[in-house]
Amino acid sequence: MTGSNFWDDNNIARKTAQRLDKIKNILIQIRNFEDKLEETELFIEMGREDDDQEALTEVEKNLNSLEKSIEIMETRQKLNGRYDIKNAILAIHPGAGGTESQDWAEMLFRMYTRWAEKEDYHVQILDMLNGEEAGIKRVTILIEGEYSYGYLKGESGVHRLVRISPFDSSGRRHTSFASVDILPELDDDIEVEIEESNLKIETYRASGAGGQHVNKTDSAVRITHLPTGTVVQCQNERSQHKNKKMAMKILQSRLLEMKEEAQAEKIQELRGNHKEIAWGSQIRSYVFHPYNMIKDHRTNVEEGNVGKVMDGELDEFIEAYLKMNGKRSKNEG
Repeated sequence: MTGSNFWDDNNIARKTAQRLDKIKNILIQIRNFEDKLEETELFIEMGREDDDQEALTEVEKNLNSLEKSIEIMETRQKLNGRYDIKNAILAIHPGAGGTESQDWAEMLFRMYTRWAEKEDYHVQILDMLNGEEAGIKRVTILIEGEYSYGYLKGESGVHRLVRISPFDSSGRRHTSFASVDILPELDDDIEVEIEESNLKIETYRASGAGGQHVNKTDSAVRITHLPTGTVVQCQNERSQHKNKKMAMKILQSRLLEMKEEAQAEKIQELRGNHKEIAWGSQIRSYVFHPYNMIKDHRTNVEEGNVGKVMDGELDEFIEAYLKMNGKRSKNEG
């Protein structure tokens, strides 16, 4: 970085600077761990010599804090994918079942919003369409914060709910499905070639989230990528131009993901590979009746406290997926 020609290529220079910042942050954390450990050792000596109960309480508190901080750091070190550090674009779509599955989609929306708040991430609603009776027909949000995509990427897939339906007067048990789609928000310098002739761009009057102004003008934007049938929408901003810019960003992220999954195959061939939002394709089941249990079918992690999970406590599932993915990458390497 001290070389005279370092900034000749801004893209490489910026990535190098980001890598340096990441290494510096790791070193700072390690030094903080060392300082905390020295402080804890001092409290141990005080507790032993003076039979100081308060000092021993501080020891326990420091060790618990250290253990949690080290676990967080170890998890973050598993986030070494190309886009892991990016913001996350999260979309939820209910499966078949009308109001029942739309309500489930809204419950998932609340769960991920709560998780983001606990992580001190900022949540921005990009597009939302409410159901007629309850729930939501679709929602797309931007979760802004370092590594939000890295943490959430394992949440992509079909989520299944089993419960006594609050919409069934007979009190019968229902099974509902919703799909969760996670994409990284790409930088402006990451380009995905999209021909204008392959786009169908529509504007319409926004509704739902966004405030009173959304109903005054046709500011909402819907873009369809004709070759793949991919549809993206944005209605968050007052400006049609800003909504179009964000919709194009989401479209670029989707097409990039499809290209990488296809591994250089034609994008069109990927359209038939998407799993149906239904039985047998779920990554996780949320059972509220006849017992309480949430189970991830990939990692086999189970949690009996469904209220805790639905309130945004997802770390157990996220960490297990990252650990499993890390082992798989190591074995493949």
